[in-house]
Amino acid sequence: MAEIHAAAFLRDRSWNAAEIADLLTSPFVTALHDAGGFALTRLVAGETELLTIAVDPAHQNQGIGRRLLHKWLTCGADTAFLEVAADNAPAIALYESLGFHQTSRRPRYYARKDGAFIDALILSKDLTRGKSVDSGP
Repeated sequence: MAEIHAAAFLRDRSWNAAEIADLLTSPFVTALHDAGGFALTRLVAGETELLTIAVDPAHQNQGIGRRLLHKWLTCGADTAFLEVAADNAPAIALYESLGFHQTSRRPRYYARKDGAFIDALILSKDLTRGKSVDSGP
C-alpha cells in the first residue's frame, strides 16, 4: 500500500508502511482493495471518513477509484466525509459526481514537497446506513 501511495502522491508527502500499519491497528479503520488501488476509511458513531485513497498511476482512469468509493459508501454509516486538496480537480469532480458537496475549507492544510501550502476542502454526503440519500431504491 505504501508503494501505491507514494506513486499516487508525487507532489505531497506520501504515507509510509509504518504509518499505514499503525492506522490498521485501529478497530475503526478499514482497508478497501481493488487491483492497483486501495482506500483507508474510518467508521465511528455513524460517520465514515475517507482517510486516503490511492490508485497506482499505471491503473488510473479505469474506474478503480470510483469502485473503491462505492465500496466505502456502503459501510453502514449515516454520513460520509473527506478532505481533498483544493487544486485536485479530478478528485473533486469524482467526489461531486457521487453526490459530495463542500461543507468547509481548511486554509493551508496540505504542505507540498515544493514548500507550497494548499487549502483542503471538506466534502460530505448524507447516507442512510450505507445507501445514498439521493439514490433510488
